[in-house]
Amino acid sequence: MGWGVGVVAALLANVAYSTGFVLEKRALSALPPLSTTRPARLLRLLLGSPLWLAGSAALAAGFAAQLVVYRTLPIAAAQGLFVSGLVLLLLLSSRVLGERTSGRERAGIGLILCALVMVVASLRGDGDIGHTAATGTLLAICVPTLVAGVLLYGATERRARRPDASVTGVEYGVAVGLLYGVSSLAIKGVSGLLTTDGGLGSLALTLLRGPYPYLLLFTGAAGLVLSQTALQRCRASLIVPVCTTVTCVFTVVCGTVAFGEPLPHEPWRLALRLGGTALAVCVLLTLPRRDAAHPDPVREGSDR
Repeated sequence: MGWGVGVVAALLANVAYSTGFVLEKRALSALPPLSTTRPARLLRLLLGSPLWLAGSAALAAGFAAQLVVYRTLPIAAAQGLFVSGLVLLLLLSSRVLGERTSGRERAGIGLILCALVMVVASLRGDGDIGHTAATGTLLAICVPTLVAGVLLYGATERRARRPDASVTGVEYGVAVGLLYGVSSLAIKGVSGLLTTDGGLGSLALTLLRGPYPYLLLFTGAAGLVLSQTALQRCRASLIVPVCTTVTCVFTVVCGTVAFGEPLPHEPWRLALRLGGTALAVCVLLTLPRRDAAHPDPVREGSDR
């Protein structure tokens, strides 16, 4: 498959992910306040919401498209394309969720589109794509990152419970973004193993022998509990850009090293690739960092 297929798959993944996040946010607004200390109740409430299940199905479609992207595009290019999905996310958040976008956010949309054009222009058909990573190197990167993400989320939860605390999506977004960054590396690893010959049995055995399914299992379970709680408390148009920024930076820096993918050799392609990704990240970092509206106090003991 050529890089053109990867670009199309990345754009489809963006549509699926943005739609999924908005549907989940819409569903979460109708549910009682969720708590990370009661994961069984959280899961029961989520599975009882048809709208939330529809959002999850859209995210699953995005996951499938992401596998295609990582098989056909280098990590840095893929992340530059995924960042462009924030344009659609901001538009859907405004139209469907009624979350107003500021002038700065609208200007950011235009700049992210420019970044998307730069990244696409840097691609070429014969770029090197890494398919495997050394287990030791991967775990040395992922395990401390997971610990840092969980600890940051816990610290943010404790600060949020203070009576005088204001609800912010930045810390939540950083914590969840670290988990999703590890998940992104695991997805990259799985996509590389899909080229393994020998049938489904051989593929399953190869997967189980490596770290990828276990990283996906942990980030999937922890990410579900943490991300849904955070998404219920904060604007999707605030927390998702922060989360995406952290995921993008982590995946590009650590993934390029772990999977041994070289950057473009031509100076102009290198400038477009790095410049486009850097522009998108810088724009996201300038987006509003705090919710103007405060949600209702969390009723830890509430239930339906």
